[in-house]
Amino acid sequence: MPKTTNQKLKLLYLLKILNEKTDEDHCLSTQELIDELASYDIRAERKSIYDDIECLNLFGYEIGYIKARKGGGYYLMERDFELPELKLLVDAVQSSRFITQKKSRELISKIEKLAGPYGGKQLQRQVFVVGRVKTENESIYYNVDQIHKAIQDNAPILFTYLKWNSKKELEPRRDGKRYQVSPWSLTWKDENYYLIAYDDKQEKIKHFRVDKMSRITELSGESRKGVEAFGKIDIAEYTNRTFGMFGGETETVTLRLPEELVGVILDRFGKEIDIRRLPEDMVSARVRVTVSMQLYGWITGLGGKVVITGPEHVREGYRDYLKEVLKNY
Repeated sequence: MPKTTNQKLKLLYLLKILNEKTDEDHCLSTQELIDELASYDIRAERKSIYDDIECLNLFGYEIGYIKARKGGGYYLMERDFELPELKLLVDAVQSSRFITQKKSRELISKIEKLAGPYGGKQLQRQVFVVGRVKTENESIYYNVDQIHKAIQDNAPILFTYLKWNSKKELEPRRDGKRYQVSPWSLTWKDENYYLIAYDDKQEKIKHFRVDKMSRITELSGESRKGVEAFGKIDIAEYTNRTFGMFGGETETVTLRLPEELVGVILDRFGKEIDIRRLPEDMVSARVRVTVSMQLYGWITGLGGKVVITGPEHVREGYRDYLKEVLKNY
């Protein structure tokens, strides 16, 4: 049988066919594999198919065979990801506010290909379950990569920080004057991506919404600052104590609450906090938090069951917060 132009690619195309058109419920017979190869201008005989399948198995691909009068044949037994794992990845991409709709569709399309032709259809059905609010900053996809590179290169960055205006447009803060910071970590909090960095001029730790950053430039000739400051903090603990990622003074605050709400406190602050039982099914919890309006709003959302018992100036701040709220009613 004369060889065709693509004959040297035969094994690769055979693997492509098995990957794209088979799974444990859908097999291709030897003749069907020969026909599929022919569509790529590759000629094959039955014996050569047997040899090629054996070759792929020896290399590490698990090609199974189902013996049956009808519907039997070869199929790709294992893939890098199981379908439940891919569903989890799809949901994570779809629910992420910091990934735009366009990028979400592109990523999900690539994930679908990992599931094979039939598993991919199940992932497509999952895509349309939720229609969550998404960021509109298309550059965030590349911002994350640039920030990671700067961290690896131990270099500070320059960027423009954006804000929304009444026209629903993103515009530069500080009249477009660029920020210079030393990036140290990226964290995902409250459905948004944040950069945690050291402000070189103010000499303090700050955080920035990555989807509000633009024109990121790595200062390759300089080194990051803030080594000592970041050596003293735990990033996870810092993220937990900062409500809504708004800044403020960090305090140890004591809360009194019903024991039934202990789970709410542990979910928010972790198991390392100090909790002590009080009479009448109450508990006292000491937490390290960044005191801000967002903290007060979170406590208000729990109703009157949670009481700030100290320190006194935090109690006073909460009273002032409630008075300001009541002025509007």
